[in-house]
Amino acid sequence: MGAVTGAASADAAGSEAVQATETVFRIESARIIAGVTRIVRDIGLAEELAQDALVAALEQWPESGVPDNPGAWLMATARHRAIDLVRRKETYARKLAEVGRTLTDASPPDYAEDPAEDIDDDLLRLIFTACHPVLSTEARVALTLRLLGGLTTQEIARAFLAPEPTVAQRIVRAKRALAKAGVPFEVPYGSDRAARLASVLEVIYLIFNEGYSATAGDDLLRPALCEDALRLARVLAALMPQEPEAHGLAALLEFQASRTPARTGPDGEPVLLADQNRAKWSHFHIRRGVEALHRAGHGPYSLQAAIAACHAQAARYEDTDWATIATLYGRLMALTPSPVIELNRAVAISMSQGPAAALPLVDALTDEPALKDYHLLPSVRADLLKRLGRESEARTEYERAAALTRNTRERRLLLDRAAHCGSRSGSRNGSRSREGS
Repeated sequence: MGAVTGAASADAAGSEAVQATETVFRIESARIIAGVTRIVRDIGLAEELAQDALVAALEQWPESGVPDNPGAWLMATARHRAIDLVRRKETYARKLAEVGRTLTDASPPDYAEDPAEDIDDDLLRLIFTACHPVLSTEARVALTLRLLGGLTTQEIARAFLAPEPTVAQRIVRAKRALAKAGVPFEVPYGSDRAARLASVLEVIYLIFNEGYSATAGDDLLRPALCEDALRLARVLAALMPQEPEAHGLAALLEFQASRTPARTGPDGEPVLLADQNRAKWSHFHIRRGVEALHRAGHGPYSLQAAIAACHAQAARYEDTDWATIATLYGRLMALTPSPVIELNRAVAISMSQGPAAALPLVDALTDEPALKDYHLLPSVRADLLKRLGRESEARTEYERAAALTRNTRERRLLLDRAAHCGSRSGSRNGSRSREGS
């Protein structure tokens, strides 16, 4: 009996060690890959070496126990293997010149003694490399989630409702494209940095938006994606404190994330902004958003953060400063013209000046090619028509919006609003633009 109990205890300890290993690797993988990439100058190879370190941990830790500093152990193991690999290559002399004196000592580097800023520099280089414009937007998103978000290929495929083999190929091709283009593992400077930073911010923003309002599927929200994007935005802002737009994006995502607990009902149905219980909004996220906004500038993400701050600072929906929001959207429109921004501006104008003032602005967008299949355009138009008492036209627009959306929850909401045209229910602003969620 004692032997059986001892075996059960050993199995439990081994299982805990495996779980601890996988958890630590998920947290530390981005830094490990970044640190190894500095040595081997190849993201794909660096990821393989990081995985080798994980396998070594899974083999050793159940027997020896989890080290006091598991992240340091994984980093040292991965770097040691990277150094051994470089030394075995025929081109060792060239690699030695690139890497510098860090390879002169055969012993693995002591991760715990590495200056924190060196690790941060490597992580920053990895972010800029994964989001290089040589890759398509889809490839940048997939590679960023894999390398920096720690997501598996299966998780990325599930998050974006894409076939797993498609996502796997996308990641493989992205790594090859970076290697073929000879993309340097570095943080660019000057005009190159501005161009590359825009790409990095865009990828993080796209990841968050897909989690905040899922394009398709049965769920309105995918909180894990929002959390990954918000974490990346925080990391980027911390690593680049002098970049106002990095703080602007962080502020925007903090404010948007603050609404998450109130955006869905008990059964996962959408709850529109006008009907949300603001007591459920996260004051922690709002405080962080305000702090980041103080460091932001006047770029597109900073202006969107300022708009989100207007909502966060209103104790009730009726207290929202729609006039300021409309003005901010006007400034955003002047900076980055977009029919989607103009649609949001129209919603704000409808709330500050009435639906009659906004309807011509929305009607002017109906021929925009970019909005041809955009379900929020007929949704906003339906809301304005309903508020003007044009119930039959509103019902048609709600039904058209429902036919365009690929999200099951949104379709149900829009069809419900169509069914209630002519009744008193659903008379409040319900447009599912950014100003309606």
